[in-house]
Amino acid sequence: MRKSATQTNLHQKVKKRQNLQGVKLFLYVLPFILLSFTFSYFPLHGWIYAFFDYKPPLKLSQCDFVGLQWFKMLFSNPMQVSQLMKVMMNTFAMSGLTLATSIFPVIFAILLSEIKCKWFKNLVQTLTTLPNFISWVMVFSVAFSLFSNTGLFNTVLLDLGLIKVPIKFLDGDSHTWLTMLLWNTWKGLGWGAIMYLAAIAGVDQELYEAARVDGANRFKLMRHITLPALMPTFFVLLMLSIANFLNNGLDQYYVFQNSFNKEHIQVLDLYVYNIGMTGASPSLATAIGMLKSLVSITLLAAVNYASKKIRGVSII
Repeated sequence: MRKSATQTNLHQKVKKRQNLQGVKLFLYVLPFILLSFTFSYFPLHGWIYAFFDYKPPLKLSQCDFVGLQWFKMLFSNPMQVSQLMKVMMNTFAMSGLTLATSIFPVIFAILLSEIKCKWFKNLVQTLTTLPNFISWVMVFSVAFSLFSNTGLFNTVLLDLGLIKVPIKFLDGDSHTWLTMLLWNTWKGLGWGAIMYLAAIAGVDQELYEAARVDGANRFKLMRHITLPALMPTFFVLLMLSIANFLNNGLDQYYVFQNSFNKEHIQVLDLYVYNIGMTGASPSLATAIGMLKSLVSITLLAAVNYASKKIRGVSII
């Protein structure tokens, strides 16, 4: 009897301790839950503007309720449909190019891990990661100083007599997609390689030693050990990128846009901003943003289903 009572008390103490530990862990993550709710879920109440003919600075209660008028307009107005198709073409082109070059951080991480000189490796990693922390406004300032009509490159070329008229690097519409891809790659290559470098650090070193004993050189080690070890991480990030196919971001395209390249640089996020802020139609912009979010959720669900079927692992 006494032994049974002692075991019961011990069990209660263990259970109480586990409950306290669970509460403690919950309090640790509570600030991040609140931040996620504040910046990711609370703004969704703004979707209500898509069902009103909102005209700032009037209150929403003073505006007419129009139901699905803005959604119907997207597909019934020929001019709107034509404009939206151009925007979607730009969005798909930029997202497709980003997906096609998503292997670059993997290759860069593998090559970086092969550098034996530690200080040189750290220097390269620092210099390639640093651009990620520079705002797109500063990036455009650098681009303007280098590639504008009066920038460094045109000035040097004119002084050397190689050209007679300045080359329009920034205010031209030729190769806009490629230019944006190059700037995006320069800014994010080092940062994108960090996760792959962490995965390389976790590879069992005995695999490399065994392969060296069998006569494998450095290229065979990269091909048969390092690269396969990075593939699970690569595929997860690739699937998440597919789920965010319509989310190109705004900053880069906003600072680089001008009247010359607007036709090919205007992606969906920039289009929504231009309609809502400069086109004086916040309700239409909200409707487009709402549809974009629903499509992104659908893509995420489809990618998660494909991951579960192909890899047997869910990504969410």
